[in-house]
Amino acid sequence: MLVTLLRTIILYILVLITIRVLGKRQVGELQPADLVLTILLSEILVIPMQDPEIPLVHTFIPVLLLIGFEIVISVISLKSLRFRTLLQGNSLIVIRNGVVDQKQLQRLRFTVDDLLEALRKKDVFDITTVQYAIVETDGTLSVLLKPENKVPTAGDLQVQLPDNGMPTVIISDGKVVEMDFSECNMTPEKMKKLIQKKHIDVENVLLMTMDKKGNTHMIKKANGK
Repeated sequence: MLVTLLRTIILYILVLITIRVLGKRQVGELQPADLVLTILLSEILVIPMQDPEIPLVHTFIPVLLLIGFEIVISVISLKSLRFRTLLQGNSLIVIRNGVVDQKQLQRLRFTVDDLLEALRKKDVFDITTVQYAIVETDGTLSVLLKPENKVPTAGDLQVQLPDNGMPTVIISDGKVVEMDFSECNMTPEKMKKLIQKKHIDVENVLLMTMDKKGNTHMIKKANGK
């Protein structure tokens, strides 16, 4: 039992290291090659968990080979557009000016229901409002609305809005976040003084953020005072 537990922990750490080496692309929307790699890794790693008699070295070697192969493929893909297209395919336009391209749907083996569902996930409920809808190489749908159906921006309305920057998390789940507070023009020392000045009971704060203008937003825990 102890041996099985230790083997599982080792293999778990190996999976984490593998994902870190391969990069964030592996944990996002998967390309076909990434999906194949994920399936192969899962098959290779699950066998030694079930059979303690298989030496771990028989798992490490193929995993390292797959990592090396993936890195080589990624480098070639970065250098060669033709190879990248061969490996990942092309994005396909399925809607032009509100008209569905049925040939492309058949090519993708997309049903109308699949298309409508993907549009709803983009908050689009009327096909006639779509100028272009493109199925990307990872299977996701990108949508460009017709100009008259777009939500006007501040730039369209010629309204200048204040730039408050990105809110920075100061307190998370009752603990002060130790990090660089440069995004809100603060230092860790100034932040601690601010918390003391406002008499904030850190343990009772679920979330507190601050932007570079000094605006704060705080959510107390349900059992907080």
